[in-house]
Amino acid sequence: MTQTQPPKETSAPQENSPPPPRTSPDCAAPASPGASMGRLVGVDLARALAVFGMYVVHIGPPLSATGGVAGWIRYVADGHSSVLFATLAGFSLMLLAGRREPKTGLAGRQAKARIAIRAVVLLALGTVMAMEYGGVIILGFYGVYFLLALPLVRLRARTLAIIAAAFALVTPQLAFALTSLLSDSVQQSINAYDPLRRLSEVGVLDLLLTGFYPALTWMSFVIAGMALGRLDLSSGTVRRRLAALGAALTVAAYGMSLLLAGKDALRSMAEDGSSGSSGSMPLDSGSVSLDGGSLPERPASMLLTAGPHSGTTFDIIGSVGVAILVIVGATVAMDRLPTLRRLAKPVIAVGTMSLTAYVGHFLAQSALSVPAGTSTQQSWVPLIMFILGAIVFAATWSRFFRRGPLEYLLNAATKPAKHLR
Repeated sequence: MTQTQPPKETSAPQENSPPPPRTSPDCAAPASPGASMGRLVGVDLARALAVFGMYVVHIGPPLSATGGVAGWIRYVADGHSSVLFATLAGFSLMLLAGRREPKTGLAGRQAKARIAIRAVVLLALGTVMAMEYGGVIILGFYGVYFLLALPLVRLRARTLAIIAAAFALVTPQLAFALTSLLSDSVQQSINAYDPLRRLSEVGVLDLLLTGFYPALTWMSFVIAGMALGRLDLSSGTVRRRLAALGAALTVAAYGMSLLLAGKDALRSMAEDGSSGSSGSMPLDSGSVSLDGGSLPERPASMLLTAGPHSGTTFDIIGSVGVAILVIVGATVAMDRLPTLRRLAKPVIAVGTMSLTAYVGHFLAQSALSVPAGTSTQQSWVPLIMFILGAIVFAATWSRFFRRGPLEYLLNAATKPAKHLR
């Protein structure tokens, strides 16, 4: 749905009523606003693409076992899908805090309370899942992102864009310096007093600096998404400018990296199981375990690379550019091509319940004993079946309910915020 005015609060409809025409159901990605908030259908489509990208990385063959078009799809999904996820999370925060104009007064306090509750729930859910699936789970990191974003939810688009750019330029170098100083004994001392680390592989140090999606560097994506959320994506002028910006960021970042670091500058960090310079780890869930050991030494020259999950300035800028292009492209397609919008409705439904789709694919992998991101997985058939399964489930569920199963529970958990005065 293309909206020309900021969305207004309305009473939430009953859970068993079907969604009204041209209004997408409520969801979380993995955090979403309430069903009363107006949504852009293109954003839901972009979110579905992010979910499927995560499926490609977690279920499809490893990058080393692919080639041609399949290899290109696998490479693009590696890193970029999780970045798109994080960028859309920032967009979702703005839907909750005030789409075009930030909420103030009581409404603003209640919105912040809802965000904080979501953050705690996601951190708890992410920790529980990490106990079984390890550090590849992104939900706990999302919880940290939301908490760190709370002071920023009332800022304007220009200010948010400047902050995101500053983070992209500074935090990779800061992360590199900090991880270089982290000896094995220092890590063990920190982890010994970390209650999260006692429960799972992902502790506070991992969430902030050394995990798969460290907040120090990944907040750039979230803040960039918050800036996008403040813009009027129904405006043709805004879309054209964003498309030009996304293309410029992508070409400049990857082009400069290739020029400075050579032909291997864009090599995926998951391709050989090595990690990036920022402390971020490859997304290949079968190749790396966060075991609390010392971080591998990385030469400073890695800061010039831009491969997926390298966590460098070039990687962040280029990945933000790709995310902008996907979001703008999906929004334009849904706005200008009504036939495509109708055909894509089942896929869009996945985007409206992406938390359920994300958690569900891990549970289904365990139940069906599907290999995940390992060299033993050579077939694309399991991936295709998972994608089709998610589409069928989401399309069927959305015919009867406004929210996905986990989205409903997350929304219910935030209801106490309305009592804040």
